[in-house]
Amino acid sequence: MSGGGTQCATDCATAFAPASVGNVAIGFDILGFSFDAIGDRAIVRRTRAAGVRITAIRGVAEELPLEAPRNTAGRAVLAMQEALRLAGGFELELDKGIPLASGLGGSAASAVAAVVAANALLEQPRPQLELLKYAMQGEAVASGSLHVDNIAPSLFGGLVLTVGIDQPRVKQIPVPPGICAVIVHPHMAVSTHMARAILDRNVAMADFVWQTANLAGFICGCYTNDLDLLRESFEDVVIERQRAALIPGFADVRRASLAAGALGCSISGAGPTVFAWCLERHAPGVSRAMVEAFSHHGLRSDEWITSLRTAGARLVE
Repeated sequence: MSGGGTQCATDCATAFAPASVGNVAIGFDILGFSFDAIGDRAIVRRTRAAGVRITAIRGVAEELPLEAPRNTAGRAVLAMQEALRLAGGFELELDKGIPLASGLGGSAASAVAAVVAANALLEQPRPQLELLKYAMQGEAVASGSLHVDNIAPSLFGGLVLTVGIDQPRVKQIPVPPGICAVIVHPHMAVSTHMARAILDRNVAMADFVWQTANLAGFICGCYTNDLDLLRESFEDVVIERQRAALIPGFADVRRASLAAGALGCSISGAGPTVFAWCLERHAPGVSRAMVEAFSHHGLRSDEWITSLRTAGARLVE
């Protein structure tokens, strides 16, 4: 926990929610995976006074709003409180470990950590699927729309497919053994609102068929351990080409990753973070190639090599 954190008593709970990669290239707004090298923590207390109050935000994103309706974590807990008609209220503290506008699901992680911690303080804790719906309301504060490709993996862990919004169905997808993810975050920011605003709402029929085939092939490859099918399917023909211009050097980073042995490489969520999947033995070389490619465009980067079998949000001391 960041400096200044407060220890919890029996009326207090702390939860950690991991960062996440949204879309996973071919699953726009429906597919994502978590990685817990970084994440957000929420410290939540029950109060007699109604409402939700955020008392502190620490870490890498201290400038976030303290007003609960304007904060993803605050809005998520408000949604829980309203839906369950709870007596009293909640106080929140946030320790932000995920940079803003990084494409790593920071707004989702805050919302997930907050509802997981608040849920632990209820007399009758609610199931994960309900928590997903509350966290979605918080995520909408940051992105302007309801989507779950960061919320679901941060909550459930691993590679997650979510179908539906009003009545979401969540399925954790197996990942073939020996595959890991390389995640490279260049030191720049991309607004989620802007990255969504530039998207063309009309998709050519040929691209729709191609993207659908790639999504089906990718999921089939995961279930059957077919690495060749994964490699062939790991291509976004709809969203990536529109957002690539927001990330200096993206095409070079992608080419470098594939030349170093990656199965596929694409933009994490709205960007600017870029991720690749590869066999574990190729991961160091893939990571170096991606970082070097960004450096040729004047960008320093943070990098992580992570398992794709990670836990989701959980209570911590």
